[in-house]
Amino acid sequence: MRTQAAVLWEQGGKWEVEEVELDPPNAGEVLVELAASGLCHSDEHLVTGDLPVGFPMVGGHEGAGRVVEVGPGVTDVAVGDPVVMTFLPSCGRCSYCVRGYTSLCDDGAGATLGPQLDGTYRFHARGEDVGQMCLLGTFAQHTVVPVKSVVKIDEGFPLHLAALVGCGVTTGFGSAVRTADLRAGDTAVVIGVGGIGANAVQGAKVAGCRYVVAVDPVAFKREKALELGATHVAASMDEAWNTVSTLTRGQLADAAILTTGVAEGSYLQPALQLVGKKGRVVVTALGHPDEETASLSLLDLTLYEKQIRGALFGSSNGQHDVPRLLEMYNLGQLKLDELITREYSLEEINQGYDDMREGRNIRGLIRF
Repeated sequence: MRTQAAVLWEQGGKWEVEEVELDPPNAGEVLVELAASGLCHSDEHLVTGDLPVGFPMVGGHEGAGRVVEVGPGVTDVAVGDPVVMTFLPSCGRCSYCVRGYTSLCDDGAGATLGPQLDGTYRFHARGEDVGQMCLLGTFAQHTVVPVKSVVKIDEGFPLHLAALVGCGVTTGFGSAVRTADLRAGDTAVVIGVGGIGANAVQGAKVAGCRYVVAVDPVAFKREKALELGATHVAASMDEAWNTVSTLTRGQLADAAILTTGVAEGSYLQPALQLVGKKGRVVVTALGHPDEETASLSLLDLTLYEKQIRGALFGSSNGQHDVPRLLEMYNLGQLKLDELITREYSLEEINQGYDDMREGRNIRGLIRF
């Protein structure tokens, strides 16, 4: 079939919306008609080269829609089912999945490279094979994805809101609740209030933190953080240190979650200074692929037993967490509508990313 998609043809280029050819699903795959796709910063990493991939590539890894065709052997979902697509597949059988670490599933190892799990391509344009971001390619009206990457959800849930849970909500929420292991009475600092950080704020609130300090240089984002559950805000990590030190009588935070657009090595030491004894610094933001140095005090790391933890998908389990987060929304315990700053058509995708770069969006959303 033919469909419309936003394709990135080269590093540093613009997203080009054009007609592409889409193959039918192979064994273990499903064809999905998209309802919405989030504009996540991780797709910007394709443009800048911070996430090395093969080109050309259909972007997008945060989406929801309906199954319109299933490939051979697919029994988990059926035609017509509403689904959320998660940017990491889960096979349920590898060593990591069976231990409960589904965000580290072996099938996710090559998710950003372009081809599907069998090494072949589903999208084609201009006589070339076209890859799919995280096996998904949600910047398209239709896409073919592994059934391992979809989560069936309840009929009637607004699909444009469900799309947000494919990456941003689950990653941010999980970074606070799962990776940072925040608990009732803790103090948390969230550094960077974008699509991920906003949900780390929500996760910290749901976890029962007595103080949630959100850090961002953009005033609009600090205001949004307060709406989503932050108790205090700061424009910089230095300002946050003064606030946290005063609030905790010098004990500092239990966890600091780094959710900036890019994780710079220079951010690590200030983040470590924000946490006290046994404090955790969670690095959710992606760093530059060639950066291998970071500033930190090894003495403090040892003497105060501080920890640095990486977080992929917020250490979450898509099949378990996506339905639970949607139910929390239905119960009024999680905000989704408030995350969407502006909606765009597929043809407006470059404007959406301009708005993200300029700090005007918490989350931009493409509606199909």
